[in-house]
Amino acid sequence: MLRHKMERSEWLEFEIFQEFPEVIHGVFLKDAEMPHQEIVSAYQIQGAKVLEARIGGEKEKCDGLVTDKQGVGLLIKHADCQATIFYDPIQKVIGAVHAGWRGQVQNIYQEAVGQLGKLYGCKPENLVVGVSPSLGPCCAQFIHYETELPANFWEHQVKPLYFDLWEIARRQLIKAGVLGGHIQVAEICTCCNPNDFFSYRRDKVKGRNQSTVIMVRARKGITSSS
Repeated sequence: MLRHKMERSEWLEFEIFQEFPEVIHGVFLKDAEMPHQEIVSAYQIQGAKVLEARIGGEKEKCDGLVTDKQGVGLLIKHADCQATIFYDPIQKVIGAVHAGWRGQVQNIYQEAVGQLGKLYGCKPENLVVGVSPSLGPCCAQFIHYETELPANFWEHQVKPLYFDLWEIARRQLIKAGVLGGHIQVAEICTCCNPNDFFSYRRDKVKGRNQSTVIMVRARKGITSSS
C-alpha cells in the first residue's frame, strides 16, 4: 500500500485504486486526524447487513454502506477487522464494508456484491476491491474454531488454531463473482504493527482505525511514498 502524510493526517492507499482519480480513499493510521468531509457511517453490529447510505438521521444498524452519490464519504471503523472498499468504475458506485470474522462467517462479501447489483446494477466482474490491514494469519487464533467457524474455513488453518482470514476474504469475493485481479488484500497485520494500528487482540482496548472512501469528479495530486 502507498503511505501518505499531510500535516497531522497519515494514511494508506490501495495501489489498485490509483488508476481511478475520482476515488479518494484512505486507511487512516493510529492517532492520525481524519480530514472533515461529509461522511456517513453505520452503527456496526458484527453482522452481514449492507444498506444504501443515507445522509442525516440516526446511524443505520449495519456493517456495510453503498452509494452512487458523488461527494459523499463512507466511513468504517475497525481494529483487527477488515475494512473493505468496493468501486464500480462503470456504474460509478462505491461501497465500504466492515468484515469481522463474524461478518465473514455470515458472508458479508456475498451480501455486499448482491446489494451493489440489486441497487445499482453493478456486475461483480466490474468491481474493484481493496481489503484493509487487519488481523493476519500469524495472529488470528481461534481456540474454539470448531464451534465458531464453518467447516469450509478450516482448510485455511495455517497452523493449529490459526486461520488465514485474508485468504478467506479473497475466496469469498471470488466466489461472489469478483475477478481475482481486481482484488487487493493489504496483507498487513494490525496486531503486529502497534505503531500504526489499533488492535484489540493485542491491547484489549477498543481503539479504532478509520477507513473512508469518497467518489468525486476530480482529485488534486498528493505526493506518496511506498
